[in-house]
Amino acid sequence: MGGLDMNNGRRDFLKSVLGIGAGLLLPKIAKPNTANNLHEELGLKKITILHTNDTHSQIEPLPKNHYRYPGQGGYSRRAYLINQIKRDNDKVFIFDSGDLYQGTPYFNIYKGKLEIEYLNKMYYTAITIGNHEFDLGLNVLGENLLQANFDIISSNYVFTNDPILSKIVKPYKIYNIDKLKIGVFGLGIEPTGLIDKNLWGKTIYKDPMETAAKMALLLKKEYKCNLVICLSHLGYKGSEGRIGDIEIAKSSRNIDIILGGHS
Repeated sequence: MGGLDMNNGRRDFLKSVLGIGAGLLLPKIAKPNTANNLHEELGLKKITILHTNDTHSQIEPLPKNHYRYPGQGGYSRRAYLINQIKRDNDKVFIFDSGDLYQGTPYFNIYKGKLEIEYLNKMYYTAITIGNHEFDLGLNVLGENLLQANFDIISSNYVFTNDPILSKIVKPYKIYNIDKLKIGVFGLGIEPTGLIDKNLWGKTIYKDPMETAAKMALLLKKEYKCNLVICLSHLGYKGSEGRIGDIEIAKSSRNIDIILGGHS
């Protein structure tokens, strides 16, 4: 049997992936259709909320032989869907609940830059931070997020000790549209056992239950938001002493929508 040239194989693989990554084109986002709709005739206000989570660097569709979602997913298909929705809706918010990173060779090669670039092209509104966003450390995370054209929202990860993240990560954000005030805050999962301390650095972690109560009360009562949205990377149901989305939902009357991740 002939020997396998691992160096040549690796070079061919990298050329293939780099070529695909550089040439992947996203469809142009369409301008919204402003035609009158039923809700306008009834005097109601309509907004559209789109949400992704835990996409884990899945730039291309999943393999056709995938055990659960054969041939599904990928950034181009997502952009196409967003494009179609924006054709018929002029007030569209697009959120992500964390873990953009890790899972395919695209992350290993591009170090998270590609994910941010494509979210910019899809006109995301805001994201919160998942545990895998720390996989290359705070310096890389900060450098990547500096390129974001969307908001980065995290209420219980406090980056006071980081010169970049302390300036760009917000505890909450209020969006004003069509005389509506929409308040958004974000929650990240407890890092112990999930994030290496060396990658976490001097980031401060705050209890998500207490943080959610404070943020929701602030947005709903003080700032009079019509809608309060929580971007959560806690997981649907808490386990091993961790708080989950169900526990957050039960704890506050001031949160209208939880867009979850880590599930």
